[in-house]
Amino acid sequence: MTYAGIGSRKTPPDQLARMTEAAVRLARMGYTLRSGGADGADTAFEKGAGAQKEIFLPWSGFNGRRSVFVEPTREAMEVAACLHPAWNKLSPAARKLMARNTHQILGADCRTPSDFVIAWTPDGAESEAERGPATGGTGQAIALASRWGIPVFNFARADAGVRLRDFLGNRRALQTD
Repeated sequence: MTYAGIGSRKTPPDQLARMTEAAVRLARMGYTLRSGGADGADTAFEKGAGAQKEIFLPWSGFNGRRSVFVEPTREAMEVAACLHPAWNKLSPAARKLMARNTHQILGADCRTPSDFVIAWTPDGAESEAERGPATGGTGQAIALASRWGIPVFNFARADAGVRLRDFLGNRRALQTD
């Protein structure tokens, strides 16, 4: 059971606290966080997840972080290149940042999708169709989740928390049936 906890480095403080609390609750439920070690949303999720986390770093020492998941794989780079609208214009570092998003959504092997995504972006995007300039780099992960049919709950939307609770409740009910 995994989820991607992602979002803007400029996530508002009240939403950061909400993300940390969500990560605490999800860890208690047995969920493992997948995130990327950036400031803001990633850090808030990581703080709440405790030891139940997979942190995918674009390079060793990124943001002063350590992880066993360092450097995106070739397959993650290929997936990212297919998704990014201006891949050829990105620097090598920016390409690695985008490719680590692939791992957040599809796991270390690029074949084990997260069960859902929790995010915060200024525009509240929850799908590839809603992705725009305001979605920022998080849009790469949201677009990939959208293509894989992975639900995205963007905390910028007032109803995201309720929809997430309903989703988790339905998953729990299915697991006990």
